[in-house]
Amino acid sequence: MDYSEEQIRDILELKEWLTDEVEKRRNEIEKLKNNLAILDSVLKQSSFSKASSLKQNQEKVHSVTADRDGSVIPIKTTGNNEVIANAHVTSEEVMIIPSDDVKLDVETQPFKSFFLGRIIAGMESKDNLDVQNGKIEPDSVINCIINKDGNMIREILIKNYRERERVNEIINTAAWSFSRMIENSKK
Repeated sequence: MDYSEEQIRDILELKEWLTDEVEKRRNEIEKLKNNLAILDSVLKQSSFSKASSLKQNQEKVHSVTADRDGSVIPIKTTGNNEVIANAHVTSEEVMIIPSDDVKLDVETQPFKSFFLGRIIAGMESKDNLDVQNGKIEPDSVINCIINKDGNMIREILIKNYRERERVNEIINTAAWSFSRMIENSKK
């Protein structure tokens, strides 16, 4: 099939236009990716500093002195003080159970990256150093177990917390992380 000169010119113009459009889109995508990277960096920095400077769980969680029977501490959202979970604290463990109407997916940020990856893993790292230095026994290292229904958190069990300050940090971090997870799941 033969094309006229005019049709070939139109085809060449179309090809040139498409090539230009592809290049424009490529540049726009690159700029968007760069902007996302910058925003991610800013969000990470501001989020981590906010979490580390949390007040003692909105209503000031006072130093927890847990006996064998334990105590229950409500975990509230950082925004509107709504109870989103309860922490059952004994001298041996902290069990965090989300409220019945609260659905927390383990894949929703910042659960893995901050709560598990930074707070619990940081405590575990310190404990492992203490094991190496002979300060504690290996079976005294903090241990975190996540019980789930599918991807939804049913309970978080933290054994061997050993220090009262850790209970406060765990509860405060849970409040902050859970609040962000609820916000992020609504987006």
